[in-house]
Amino acid sequence: MVNFQLIYKVLGALLFMLGSLLLFCATIAFCYQEDDFVAFLISALLTLCSGFVLRYLGRNADNNLSRRDAYLLVTVTWIVFSLFGMLPFLISGYIGHVTDAFFETMSGFSTTGASILDDVEWLPHATLYWRTQTQWIGGLGIVFFTIAILPSMVGSGSVKVFAAEATGPLRTKMHPRLSTMAKWIWSIYLALTIACILSYYAAGMDLFDSINYAMTTTATGGFATHNDSTEFFRSPTIEYLAILFQFLAGINFMMLYASIFKLRPGALLKSSEFKMYISIIFVSTVWIMYLLITRNGYGLEHALRSALFQVVSFITTTGLFNDDAAMWPHITWVILACLMFIGACSGSTTGGFKCIRCVMVFKVLRNEFHRLLHPNAVLPVKIDGVPVPRSQLSTLLAFFAIFTIMVLLTATLMIASGIDNTNAITIALSCISNVGPTLGTQIGPVMSWSELPDTVKWLCSFLMLVGRLEIMSVLVLFTRAFWKDS
Repeated sequence: MVNFQLIYKVLGALLFMLGSLLLFCATIAFCYQEDDFVAFLISALLTLCSGFVLRYLGRNADNNLSRRDAYLLVTVTWIVFSLFGMLPFLISGYIGHVTDAFFETMSGFSTTGASILDDVEWLPHATLYWRTQTQWIGGLGIVFFTIAILPSMVGSGSVKVFAAEATGPLRTKMHPRLSTMAKWIWSIYLALTIACILSYYAAGMDLFDSINYAMTTTATGGFATHNDSTEFFRSPTIEYLAILFQFLAGINFMMLYASIFKLRPGALLKSSEFKMYISIIFVSTVWIMYLLITRNGYGLEHALRSALFQVVSFITTTGLFNDDAAMWPHITWVILACLMFIGACSGSTTGGFKCIRCVMVFKVLRNEFHRLLHPNAVLPVKIDGVPVPRSQLSTLLAFFAIFTIMVLLTATLMIASGIDNTNAITIALSCISNVGPTLGTQIGPVMSWSELPDTVKWLCSFLMLVGRLEIMSVLVLFTRAFWKDS
């Protein structure tokens, strides 16, 4: 059976953390003397009281977290955080509809970056900061934070939580204690964020914008404090900095740790996933750059900057923009849609299919061609010299099939609700890949999602959750086997 008492206990602790963050936003609202102070104060009190209730319900829980408990805990945490995280929007009245408020909050915590707000510049500072902070919290994972800070809460179950929430098909441990590894990864995340803040500030942003854009960049989220995103600043320097930090946030954080703190950059350069990541960015950028020069009349530097920015933004599923890609040649839409599907590296803050899975697919295809010529050959699939278990290859096939089926199924439902074909497909792909922007004439990279029907917004919210938790962790809850006693 599911250990509900332990789930209550962990959720209570996490709600204490969320309540503290809401109190911090209330402090920001108080400092700026803006009208969302009461909304954040009430939200924080409701969240903290709920945390106390859950901790009381789980007071007698043991720390024996099973794999089943871990999958349920991770999914429920994302939903509960979105429910409490939408309270400031509703109470303040800046988002008056429950559907819109939940969509905006789920988009934040899942680091998707899709927004129903047509104009964010009229929002108070604390509300803008809260939108950005939801993405930063969700970047590496809400429950993953528990592993780093509260290892006694889940005990030996921390490995199972990590398996349920980490991105990518292969799990690499740098340290025998998972809590220590989690702290190292959070250190990388924090260091990237601070470096990004200082870089943006040095490039001309004010402190508030520097903090917000740095948090959304390193979380690969995409929420901005201006309607024009980074294009607002009209600064090539800021755009190149955004490219750099989006690119770094798309690299496997364990690889980054080994390269930077362990002083082993060769480990990164030898990684087949990193080489795939670099190759895709290079080819896509050159192709789009050529199209912008020949068809849209861009100058060389402008074409390079726009193409590289959009390519990195889409492959890292960040969603920041410095140009309106909806006005580009339609072939660029196909390239960017492929990048939305592929995503960056596993073990990063990004969504999508992941480059490591692409490497595995190519190696499987290569082996199949060899097997046609040599039917009796034994051809193991190896990633960086390490054989991939056959079970992982089966999981790869299942993941690809479910990913594709969900995109097609949800796109069909959107078309049935009146959305045109291009938008339906790219909306579904954007949500499940946690990208944010879409490609089309109805909802492009610089437009909001407010015009979507409520049913489609709930469907998109579900897709964001499923995409952030890599599909299987959520869908397993809908199987009979999950709820059986044995």
